[in-house]
Amino acid sequence: MKKIEKLAAPTVITAHANADFDALAAMVAASKIYENAVLIFPGSQESNLRNFFIESTTYLFNFKAFKDIDPKSVELLVVVDTRQRSRIPHVRPVLDNPDLRIHLYDHHPDSDEDLPFEKSVVKTWGSTTTIITHEIIKQNLTLNREEATLLGLGIYEDTGSFGFNTTTPEDFEAAGWLKSQGMDLEVVTDLLSHELSAQQVTYLGELLKNASTYDIHGVDVIITEISTDAFVPDFALLVHKIMDMEKIKVVFALGRMADRIHVVSRSKNPDVNVGQICASLGGGGHEAAASATVKDKTLAEVRDDLFALFYSQINPQIVVDSLMSRPPVVIEDDKSIDDAVQLMSRYGLKDVPVVAAGTMHCVGIMGHKTADKALSHHLGTVGITEYMTRTFEVVAIKTDLYRVMEIILSNRQRMLPVVEGDNLAGVITRTDLMNMLIDEPARIPDSLLPERKRERNIGAQVKNRLPEDMLDLLQTAGELGTDIGWNVYVVGGFVRDILLGRPNQDLDLVVEGDGIQFAKKLAGILGGRVKAHSKFKTAVVILQNGQRVDVATARLEYYEYPAALPTVELSSIKMDLYRRDFTVNALALRINPNRFGQLVDFFGAERDIRNRTIRVLHSLSFVEDPTRILRAIRFERRFDFQIGGQTMRLIKNALNLELFSKLSGSRVMHELQLIMNEEDPLSCLLRMQELGIMEAIHPLLKINRDRVQVLTELVKVHNWYKLLYLEPEIVPWKLYILGLTMGVKRDQIGKITKRLYFTKKEEREFLQLRDQIGDGLMKLMGWREGKSKLSKLYSILHYIPVEGVLFMMARSRKEYIRRNISQYLSRLQSLEVEINGKDLQAMGIEPGPIYTVILDKLLIAKIDGRIETREEQLNMVEALHKEFIEKSDNQL
Repeated sequence: MKKIEKLAAPTVITAHANADFDALAAMVAASKIYENAVLIFPGSQESNLRNFFIESTTYLFNFKAFKDIDPKSVELLVVVDTRQRSRIPHVRPVLDNPDLRIHLYDHHPDSDEDLPFEKSVVKTWGSTTTIITHEIIKQNLTLNREEATLLGLGIYEDTGSFGFNTTTPEDFEAAGWLKSQGMDLEVVTDLLSHELSAQQVTYLGELLKNASTYDIHGVDVIITEISTDAFVPDFALLVHKIMDMEKIKVVFALGRMADRIHVVSRSKNPDVNVGQICASLGGGGHEAAASATVKDKTLAEVRDDLFALFYSQINPQIVVDSLMSRPPVVIEDDKSIDDAVQLMSRYGLKDVPVVAAGTMHCVGIMGHKTADKALSHHLGTVGITEYMTRTFEVVAIKTDLYRVMEIILSNRQRMLPVVEGDNLAGVITRTDLMNMLIDEPARIPDSLLPERKRERNIGAQVKNRLPEDMLDLLQTAGELGTDIGWNVYVVGGFVRDILLGRPNQDLDLVVEGDGIQFAKKLAGILGGRVKAHSKFKTAVVILQNGQRVDVATARLEYYEYPAALPTVELSSIKMDLYRRDFTVNALALRINPNRFGQLVDFFGAERDIRNRTIRVLHSLSFVEDPTRILRAIRFERRFDFQIGGQTMRLIKNALNLELFSKLSGSRVMHELQLIMNEEDPLSCLLRMQELGIMEAIHPLLKINRDRVQVLTELVKVHNWYKLLYLEPEIVPWKLYILGLTMGVKRDQIGKITKRLYFTKKEEREFLQLRDQIGDGLMKLMGWREGKSKLSKLYSILHYIPVEGVLFMMARSRKEYIRRNISQYLSRLQSLEVEINGKDLQAMGIEPGPIYTVILDKLLIAKIDGRIETREEQLNMVEALHKEFIEKSDNQL
């Protein structure tokens, strides 16, 4: 069978699944801006729209089926009338393309699953078509009659023919311009007016009969439902008819159709945002019109979810006002950790708001757990401002309850300050909220449960981005875990780099079971060997190809004193992730077959990756392990991220406490070596200098202007040398430590080598290297290009390790010296003669010191160009041997 070649589509335009006229029109409007784009229709449940699309739109515009295009060819994805990843399942494979650019046009509210974007045009106008029409007007483009009519359909439908409260002046302006472009209002009217079929009249009667009115905080809400095994076409039309017939302000219609529940909602009451409610059910829309499709739930369960959302969103201000505790117990920001612990213990508080001294202006939140931990590190006299949480949400008294639930339940902020103007009026705690919800007959909306937001499946990304051998390894480990009955996760940087689209071969597995036992079984399957560390309950599986797989037992680390090594206790995967350094590394990916690719994110890592932010998990992170400061800088520079404001403040606090002085030299040196292995070590070192870290490690390591200059050159020559693929390979830390110690006197070097925990051998070799560099630079000053022999250059540099030679190249400001060192590294150091000891023996020369003398003289002659071929070299050997014999005879 002949393989059908798929169409290359560099630019694709699409909209949300179950498209309406606004989505369809916005796609066509976008195609005017993005020429030669391919349009992918997402499908629609409305028969009127489907028929219109089939009969006319496919012939007029560049629509294609997704199966007909090559997903990997897509470079730019334009999404209209939504920003939510879950609402564009028909183009999901495209989202995994590396370097994919995304442009968004939408009029719906923000959501937690909004796509990352290169460009985003979002306005709260009546329709998305209006937004793009204004873009078309700005670019002085024109439309034909068919295009203007279609765009008019989108605007008229989503504004209820300008009858919805969400209609804006911009919608009228866009419609007026479309009329000038030839919009046919008769066609618009015909397509938006519907005659009901006999079956639809029956369904309408059922909906009217089943309708019930509920008073939700003073707002009348109509809920109705039908149940059928067949799909009900134009279900939204029936809801619209109910609104017109009964003069209803707010209606929610639930339709069980086969195995799904379809929810269609309309609102003419500004206090009821049906778009927000339907978004919580997994759907979307705007304030006046919205819909959702729910799988795996009954009508009763969806109805319960709706009531929970009603009570949390509809006119809930009176609930917030009565829910908060007042007056709040507070602590002023000039108090100490000791003061905070005493206050919270006296009142039984888990958290206390911190206010500016002499005011009620809230500046932070102090947690009892953090304060207790600070006490265990003997930091009781330290001011609370050092460890209080500065990044937190506050709400006004009239904020709706849904927002409160979002912050406390979904964003995991345990205590929420309530403000009136600039002053703290009260607080709402998680306990307050839960007690209210227990008394309330409605359940918490599923969309606000932390578990739901922490987990999504990225199995497709994993399979597309990992090499086949790595994917096989993960699947094998996951299957083993299922066979034993344990959950198995990949954790840390490996998961982070999957999301970033970066290669990473450092595989860390965490097992909710016995990690050492698991490692032994995995090694048996894969044919590897195991190195176990019983104290830490970890193991390393070393495969035959050299691949290493670290396996850990799910655990929690705590630190007995600042800068101590960790003590290990068993715990769950959540506790294991909590022990990690930064949120972006506190990710887990489940690899058991039944849930392969399930992403576990307890601490907002995905958000921080999107925002390109490095953030610690808790306030005492740097107190417990100051080396995390160096890691923060390394990750910030590697990924082009930014250290978050709270995290930066904690870094400065750790430096003020002089915690680096408590760190062992070996731990500091290990982190420095990792930094110096980075692609851009200089930016890391300069960031460390900016924050005062170099001096905190040792005052002699302060980076001055001269060191900046030589370090800059060292990066250049290092990168140049790597591109030559020469032997021997560079040991980066030796190279950059030379730069950092430039100008330090010989008798002072020992202070640095001792601080960085050099071994005696490393210290001796480092001092010798510095001496060789000084001697070599002096000799190079006397070497003259074109006058001095190349062999002399070779003899000067040959015995200096390559790190020293590169340092000399970077250090020298004389271009001819740099050029000559370059010649040595790229050509002379790898020169060899074709003659070896076996040749000398075959020529009858007795083995002994003479071999070294002869071979050295041959190499010098070759470097100077006096001999080239093997024959010339053999002739020279004979002459040298004869000369040696004659000298020996004369001495006798």
